[in-house]
Amino acid sequence: MKKSYWAGLALVGMLASCASPKSDEAESTTSEETAAAPAEEWIPLFDGQTFNGWSKYGGGEVGKAWKIENGELFLDAANKDGWQTGDGGDIITTEEFENFHFKCDWKIAPNGNSGIIFLVHESPEYDYPWQTGPEMQVLDNEGHPDAKIISHRAGDLYDLIVSSEETVKPAGEWNTAEIIVDQGNLELRLNGVAVVKTTLWTPEWEELIAKSKFKDMPGFGKYKKGKIALQDHGDVVHYRNILIKKL
Repeated sequence: MKKSYWAGLALVGMLASCASPKSDEAESTTSEETAAAPAEEWIPLFDGQTFNGWSKYGGGEVGKAWKIENGELFLDAANKDGWQTGDGGDIITTEEFENFHFKCDWKIAPNGNSGIIFLVHESPEYDYPWQTGPEMQVLDNEGHPDAKIISHRAGDLYDLIVSSEETVKPAGEWNTAEIIVDQGNLELRLNGVAVVKTTLWTPEWEELIAKSKFKDMPGFGKYKKGKIALQDHGDVVHYRNILIKKL
């Protein structure tokens, strides 16, 4: 009996030893750890102190109208002379992204207008990011005249798709914007709510463009990999917590 008993214990030990790697693997995919994992994948695009990783669209250093204070990147629009070509100008990431989850916080001044433009192709043949990249609108819906135009309100896929609902906060308050591009599927979120969903580079996508102000721009909405731009529309706008996750 003793011999049989100890042999049984040895067998149990061997089985436990063989099973332990699978057990560890199973533990690594628990719901808690799965939920925590994405946070480790977020890559800061703005370090809160410098313009590292950013440049002026078309080349050169970020214009001096863009400033950094209290961990925020903001446009000082006091000097409006040649506002897109002078002190300010649209700024753009130095890196290109294909499948990604981008997010940031933004707040706009009263009567202000800006935008987050993505899948931007930077080339001498294009003067502005919006000639190639779609835009998630940043706007004071209550004060800016652009809000009177359908598909030009905060959270909209600018001039293409109207938000399913309006979740924007008033001017001067922070909003969280998210842009997800994954194998051609596009989703825009504003303050945690999915407000736009569509599929890029399909006949339906081409039809949307054909009915928009971008219809005569041959490079618009065509690029499957590109940079991310923050727009200088001549108004004060603040951005912070600018992050991206490569999918």
